[in-house]
Amino acid sequence: MRTDVFLFLTLSSLATLSAAQTLTAPKAITDPKQIASKPNAQVEPRSLTIEKLYMTRQIGRPTWSPDGKSIAFVSNMSGRNNIWVVPAEGGFPTQLTVSDQRQTGIAWSPDGKWIAYQSDYDGDEQWDIFLVSPKSGKVVNLTQTREIAEMNPTWSPDGRYLAYDVKPKNSAALEIDIYDMVMRELKHLTTNTPQDKRNVNPVWSKDGKYIVYTQEQAKGTDSNIFIADVATSQSTLLTLHAGEQLYFANDLSLDGRRVLMTSNAANGYQNLGLVDVTSKKVTWLTKNKWEVRGYEFSPDGKRVSFTANVDGNEDIYLHDLVTSKSTALEIGKGLNEPAGGHSAFSADGMRLLYYHNGPTAPGDLWIYHLASGKSQQITHSLVGGIRPEDMVEPYLIHYPSRDGKWTISAFLYVPYNMARNGQNAAIVYLHGGPTSQTMNLFNRFIQFAVNQGYMVLAPNYRGSTGYGKDFQQANLFDMGGGDLQDILAGVDWIKQTGHLDSKKIAVMGASYGGYLSMMAVTKAPEVWAAGVPIVPFVDWFTEMKNEDPVLRESDQATMGDPEKNKALYEDRSPINFVGRIKAPLLLLAGGHDPRCPKSETEQVVDAIKKRGGTVDYKIYENEGHGFARVENQIDAYKRVGDFLLAHVVPADCSCSLNE
Repeated sequence: MRTDVFLFLTLSSLATLSAAQTLTAPKAITDPKQIASKPNAQVEPRSLTIEKLYMTRQIGRPTWSPDGKSIAFVSNMSGRNNIWVVPAEGGFPTQLTVSDQRQTGIAWSPDGKWIAYQSDYDGDEQWDIFLVSPKSGKVVNLTQTREIAEMNPTWSPDGRYLAYDVKPKNSAALEIDIYDMVMRELKHLTTNTPQDKRNVNPVWSKDGKYIVYTQEQAKGTDSNIFIADVATSQSTLLTLHAGEQLYFANDLSLDGRRVLMTSNAANGYQNLGLVDVTSKKVTWLTKNKWEVRGYEFSPDGKRVSFTANVDGNEDIYLHDLVTSKSTALEIGKGLNEPAGGHSAFSADGMRLLYYHNGPTAPGDLWIYHLASGKSQQITHSLVGGIRPEDMVEPYLIHYPSRDGKWTISAFLYVPYNMARNGQNAAIVYLHGGPTSQTMNLFNRFIQFAVNQGYMVLAPNYRGSTGYGKDFQQANLFDMGGGDLQDILAGVDWIKQTGHLDSKKIAVMGASYGGYLSMMAVTKAPEVWAAGVPIVPFVDWFTEMKNEDPVLRESDQATMGDPEKNKALYEDRSPINFVGRIKAPLLLLAGGHDPRCPKSETEQVVDAIKKRGGTVDYKIYENEGHGFARVENQIDAYKRVGDFLLAHVVPADCSCSLNE
């Protein structure tokens, strides 16, 4: 990946695809003996400290100013996720909001007077919608509803109305409301939505008369697109279908006749299509067997933007609606996504704002100039004292699942100068979700661990996104079963590289990855030297009793009725098998977590202590599901680093050719 010293990147030999063409997958290693540590005489082992890595800036969602002269974005440069503004030609950003609470979901009003955003309290996800003046910095809490969460503010084209998602605290259903900025009146666009469904992502028509939205099912396997008349609040289904299929609305054409959508209805993989509002006929723009995600129409309506996620690398494409050709922007491998609030395109259509994140440098905002084919870096997240050359790019590996049903894709990070001597340590790093995916992007803790001398395996076990409908649904009613076996198959694979001591393997993960970490140390206790579950859940019964209603509906839809499936719930609750644990554990949780409440962590700690086991834990009382405050991030991952170094000691490989 490029480093921060380069301001411009020339894009040459752009790749072009037609709808019928297949995206080319990168070559993956299938033989563990082909894994080799790369020599690097310049690397500085153990130089990447937690303090340094977690002071690298994080860049969140941006939004264009209406005149295209400025970009607002969320960043933790101050230690909190606040809003900053930077000139579109680059420069040092100015902090717009100063708050101890995190902010996200920003959208600049079409008249330029306000930036809307959402903010909660200490991570509790009870969001309110706020407005901030980009000129004066004046902040207004628009909704002020502690028992109702409002999310995803979206301006009407004339700037008079603000549409957003609404969820009462004790409800699993999401509705869409519209706030009139002139009359100060609230209108319900949707009402009485069943508890197992949620209406999300309102998209305005260019004349402001209609809103297109997506209605998702709790199970996560079915969804529909509706178009609603704003004046009457009458909704019309656009995607009538049989069976379970996913449809997600991305944008509306200039004339309001076609909806740009992402759907797996064509072939079981997410692809790009257009649905005619009148006839409801779907025209497919892509038919690939990798995951494609739609974004928006260009301002002139002649092109649409989308991304293609090919085995953990996501590229940006522009699709010409006249020629039916898709052109990839060659902007470096990793995670690349259009960004910019209501549109990644500037109002004049000459620039495309995008987010780039690669394995050896954190995410930043870039502008792609369509006329010149050059990219300009806008934000600079990497701080002094951290060298990209000390970081490791992972190998893409494939290995068979234990039951032979699937090929599992994973990223494997190997320290520089690691000897193939059977003495080294490893960490298995599990993503959450489970409907998520480990991508080829910058991970602060993984780079710390590799720099300390750990090999790190990050598998995309069954249930992960990115590999089609069948793979994503393969762990339904089997959570903690086949996915855990996929993880253990990965351990078997990395042992065969010849680098590792089989008694020096740790497991860690957050959220569902924390749950799987607990399943791993209870169901396969002989494998692990240590475990680090972060914001985990450990008991399906207590989790469903205490979690947010949206997640309760989702859990029941994916694991079945807790009474009828009681034996499954008990078998997949690691709290019932704490007596099997052999490895020392460190658990971390957030005091305001509505997804995996701190009581899940506390009951594990109590159970292990009663049995005389080795366990440590920390509850961050001013955090939620994950840690937003920089000082808490540093404290948490210093604890993790110190814990692993104490219990799973890396080989004294020196990891340097200079010593």
